Amino acid sequence: MTTAPHGGPDAQGIPRWDFSTNANACGPCPSALAAVQQADARHYPDPAYTALRESLAAFHAVDAARIVLAGSASEFIGRFTAWMAREGGQRVWLPVLAYGDYAHAAQAWKFERVHDPARAHLAWLCEPSSPLGEVEPFARSVVASGAQVVLDRAYEPLRLSGRCGLEPAALRQVWQLWTPNKAMGLTGVRGAYAIAPERAVAEARALDQLAPSWPLGAHAVALLDAWATPTAQDWLAHSLQTLREWKRQQLSLLDALGWRALPSDANYVCAAPPRPLDAPALRAVGIKLRDTTSFGLPGHWRLGVLPPEAQAALGTALRRAEVFE
Repeated sequence: MTTAPHGGPDAQGIPRWDFSTNANACGPCPSALAAVQQADARHYPDPAYTALRESLAAFHAVDAARIVLAGSASEFIGRFTAWMAREGGQRVWLPVLAYGDYAHAAQAWKFERVHDPARAHLAWLCEPSSPLGEVEPFARSVVASGAQVVLDRAYEPLRLSGRCGLEPAALRQVWQLWTPNKAMGLTGVRGAYAIAPERAVAEARALDQLAPSWPLGAHAVALLDAWATPTAQDWLAHSLQTLREWKRQQLSLLDALGWRALPSDANYVCAAPPRPLDAPALRAVGIKLRDTTSFGLPGHWRLGVLPPEAQAALGTALRRAEVFE
């Protein structure tokens, strides 16, 4: 069985120092973790997720009919692409560097990738972008193109600087995809949701109809419910202050070791080492980074921001010649 490249645990288990994922390293959020642990797994959730939809809608100040629930961001990406194909979509626009599932879903449904967003039926945006953590430079022209646009906001809650490149009026015209498990430090709980554009309630209903029964289990419902509470949001705001300091320290470490880091507004950074890395050697000492070749950025590694103890372990390993090829 082959799987798409991804960070996190592998055949060797959970890395002791896992820089390869972008989860909030201050987590898990205590209130969200408690909600997940107390979830009633003995019973099915409400198949319509009525209370959850209303909670998320209130959190974002939108109509509940605009909330589309999904098993994960990747599940939504696949379902949305399938819906577009059913509606006659044939061409897709993607950022130059992007999460691989956008292209994977497009290829599965035989979409042609185009470079001019005005020719696209479907377009994907991500801010802060993955893997770079920056503003998408073509976002405004993509929104104005007339395509169905999905803005992946997985890392918006973990933004450490800057601001979204789209104004509120533009945001109301696009689909907004949210995956709070990263911000809550609970990536093992799969669950996501999208907010449909203002005048796309019928389209949101069509996407709901394409979903399997109960796309969210009890634990995902608990996580998303907790995410929308003031307690979790206050914890998140405080965690960002810590992450900013950890990021400053991590960038200083990489610079001292001769790495060239690219700009990033998020809780991760892409950087090029002074010479090629031996990833298996790093993994053998409990450290995992994310090779960005699958994103379209060879020669670089994405590193999530981790606490000083993890940074010290990384520094020690990188100073040893055996982790370089």
